[in-house]
Amino acid sequence: MRILGLDPGLRHTGWGVVDKSGNRYTFVGAGVINPDVGLELANRLAELHISLEKIIKDFCPDTVAVEETFVNKNPNSTLKLGQARGVVLMTPATLGIPVAEYTPNQIKKTITGVGHAEKHQVDMMVHRLIANVPEKMPPDASDALAIALCHAFQNPAFK
Repeated sequence: MRILGLDPGLRHTGWGVVDKSGNRYTFVGAGVINPDVGLELANRLAELHISLEKIIKDFCPDTVAVEETFVNKNPNSTLKLGQARGVVLMTPATLGIPVAEYTPNQIKKTITGVGHAEKHQVDMMVHRLIANVPEKMPPDASDALAIALCHAFQNPAFK
């Protein structure tokens, strides 16, 4: 089973791919999509879509997991994040890949046992649970791997 985790953002969208075989999780790839902030919003969203489509075609995931949006204090930022998240949800769906969503607290609790865990705790558990993860990784990529792991742990079909 190959799982793609996505941590959506308009400035930085983390992605991470994990293979699950029995109780073993193996690192396949991870990174961050950084749409050009100098572009108009529509073009940034298009850039995000094109990059995601390429990742999906390159890694051929069986399923995708996405972090749900949290509400910012700034409504404009929340709206833009929602638009990026729409692209992140739509892209795999248009390619026929099932998509699941998890809240940040669900992800943290599943990975660390604590729903309000700090980023470094989540990153530490990602490195413990997945074989061959590079030591230094962008935080958004590590978060995306945690999202993929959460999906594997939460879905009984993957056991």
